[in-house]
Amino acid sequence: MDVALMFPGQGSQYPRMAASLYGTDAVFTSVIDEVFELFGEVGSLACEDWLSGADIDHVSRAQPLLFAVDYALGRTVLSWGVEPVALIGHSAGEVVAATLAGVFSLEEAVSLVRDRVLSAVPIPSGGMLAAAASESDLLPYLEGDVAIAAVNSARQTMLAGSDEPLARVRARLEADEFIVVTVPASTPFHSPAMQPAVDEALASWSASPVAPSMPVYSGYTGKLMTSEDALSARFWTRQLTDAVYFGPALNELVAMYDVLLVEAGPGQTLTSFARRTKAVRSGASQVLPLLDSSDTVDAARARLA
Repeated sequence: MDVALMFPGQGSQYPRMAASLYGTDAVFTSVIDEVFELFGEVGSLACEDWLSGADIDHVSRAQPLLFAVDYALGRTVLSWGVEPVALIGHSAGEVVAATLAGVFSLEEAVSLVRDRVLSAVPIPSGGMLAAAASESDLLPYLEGDVAIAAVNSARQTMLAGSDEPLARVRARLEADEFIVVTVPASTPFHSPAMQPAVDEALASWSASPVAPSMPVYSGYTGKLMTSEDALSARFWTRQLTDAVYFGPALNELVAMYDVLLVEAGPGQTLTSFARRTKAVRSGASQVLPLLDSSDTVDAARARLA
């Protein structure tokens, strides 16, 4: 069966799970070192916290780590001789997918992520919530700068916004008996609160992207990324405010291919979304988290060999 790689972003279990691979898997370790060196001091601090088990939910740590771990796991899978037919990323994971598809050089991708971090840090505190509800269910509850942050499946939607309005929205949802879970994030990604960061990122844009060398499915359009998308500075910078339509993009991917969907990231967040698709439930496609319960890639390597 053909393989498609999935890369998680905000709302994943964050990369502390993959720390056990550092120093034990040669490819993973060398790629992580390469990425952190490119990040400079930002990478050094993030790596130190990651390996020590310190808090990494803040944007200054989480974003570089999400990129580094996703990218290193993707490169690890490719080193096994796997040739994916498509790539898909959730939020920050889309930058990883695009980089592996040749849209950005690694240096450009690291610069893009670093600029996002610097522009996001001054944004007032906010957060993200996951609700067991559809997008249409949640629309009547939105207030202030609270917005739909991600549509991950038919009944799994994320919200984001500044602290006070987000707390009010949560209280109203819980009063109406919706199941709401806090996502580990202190920055309101994918909400209007991030607009100053978008403006700053667009003003400092310096990358020279090219068309993807393999199919990449985009959560920002819910469909196959076009060359026009890939080449657009605005397409990439607006990702800080725009909702992620990962569920629709994943449905487009499995409608085109019968594939083994491999989650190349920490945890099994995207795996749980994929299991809810009709394609996986029917057996037309399958899903495999790269890291197993012992935080090793051995089982996935054996299956993909």
